[in-house]
Amino acid sequence: MLSYRHSFHAGNPADVIKHLVLIETLSYLTKKDKPLEYIDTHSGVGIYRLETAEAQKTQEYLDGIAKLWQYQGDHNAIANYVAKVKQFNQGELEVYPGSPMVADSLLRDDDKRWLFELHPKDSESLKNNMVELSTRRKQTFVRKENGFQGLLGLLPPKAKRGCVLIDPPYEIKSDYEQVVKTVKKAYEKFNSGTIMIWYPVVSRERIDIMEAGLINSGIRNIQLFELATSADSEELGMTASGMIVINPPWTLKQTMDECLPELVSLLADDDGFYRSEQLVEE
Repeated sequence: MLSYRHSFHAGNPADVIKHLVLIETLSYLTKKDKPLEYIDTHSGVGIYRLETAEAQKTQEYLDGIAKLWQYQGDHNAIANYVAKVKQFNQGELEVYPGSPMVADSLLRDDDKRWLFELHPKDSESLKNNMVELSTRRKQTFVRKENGFQGLLGLLPPKAKRGCVLIDPPYEIKSDYEQVVKTVKKAYEKFNSGTIMIWYPVVSRERIDIMEAGLINSGIRNIQLFELATSADSEELGMTASGMIVINPPWTLKQTMDECLPELVSLLADDDGFYRSEQLVEE
């Protein structure tokens, strides 16, 4: 099934927490001089125009990046996230960068970018967008492949340093189980790499099962960060989303502890909440 199109959801609160964590993580990892390999298992098209029919049909960005566009608060992580999105715009909010473009803007000359997208149309759009906008075209590799399988084929990375983003659409229930299986295999191949897992809370039970699978996997040093814009519900629809990070930067937990309450106050309903937890110790 390949029906999911991120163009309907670009810039929503789920993107806010995903890309804020991505920016904080890559900013930390690129402080070291040694090359880094970035692997994105479900890349989408790389950048999204918010004037398109898809974005305007749902207007989810109005509940996310649009509410932060004039951010004047004191939290550097939120300010850095907004500033990064503004780099792709000319004053007004017109486009939203996806994970491949956000990562590309933070990576360096010697850092490779491996981008997987299985959807035929989106894969072609991703390739064209990266050719047009990437700062390091020769270090960017777009593959129309299953990202779960492609990831395992690249580990361990030749650079011996790696950062992985796994963010499937979870449009089929087996994706939750597949994420845990893939992460366990990836960790066996490369236990020093940073792995980021994005997840949506549509059913809390599925997230509980996924968390338990990772906690009981033998993987060390796992943190979880979640932004809920409303309380858990039995009704259809996403109420929250989060990032599970394996081998996170040592600064990430404190950063998220500080900025998640602010994000809840800016983006959530009265019954919104956040989570910032060390699921497994080092």
